[in-house]
Amino acid sequence: MRESSFGWAAFARARPLVDAGYAGVLLVVTGTLAWVTGEAFVFPSLGPTAYLLATVHTEIQTGRRVIGGHLIGIVAGLIAYHTIASGLAIVPAEPAYSAGQFRLITSAVVSVVLTTAGMRATGTEHAPACATTLIVSLGLLSTLEDAAFIAVSVTLLYLVHLGGKRLVDAVMG
Repeated sequence: MRESSFGWAAFARARPLVDAGYAGVLLVVTGTLAWVTGEAFVFPSLGPTAYLLATVHTEIQTGRRVIGGHLIGIVAGLIAYHTIASGLAIVPAEPAYSAGQFRLITSAVVSVVLTTAGMRATGTEHAPACATTLIVSLGLLSTLEDAAFIAVSVTLLYLVHLGGKRLVDAVMG
C-alpha cells in the first residue's frame, strides 16, 4: 500500500503521541453530540474506526470503505436481528442453552457473514464494521433510529478526519 502524499505519515511516525491525540480528537464531535442529546452517537466500533483513521496512513482508509463498510454492517445487523432475534438483547444475557441465547448467537453469526460478504462484494472492507454489525445484531443498538445514529456518527467521524488531514496539509505545507 502506498503512503498518502499529505505528509501525515512522516509526522505521525516522528511523534507517536500525535496519533493517540488525533484518535481522541476524531471522537470529539460525536462525543459532544452524544453528551448534548443523550443519544447513541458514540458506540464501541467508532473507537476502532478512529484508531484506523489516526494510525493507518494509506489510501485504504477512504470514505467509501469506512462509511460503506459501516452501512453494510448496519443493514446486515438489522436484517439478522429482526429476522432471528427480535426483542432480545445480549445484555442482560439469556440463560445458558436457552432458545433466546441461541437466537442471539445465530443473529451474530449471520450478521458477520452478511457483513463480510457485503463488504467483499462491494470493495468496502473496513474491519470495525464487523463490530458495528455485532452491536446491532445482538440487540444493543437495533432500531432504525439507532441505525441512523450509527450512520451519522461514522459519517461525522470521517468528515472530521478529512478536516484534520486538510489542516495537517496546510501546516506541513
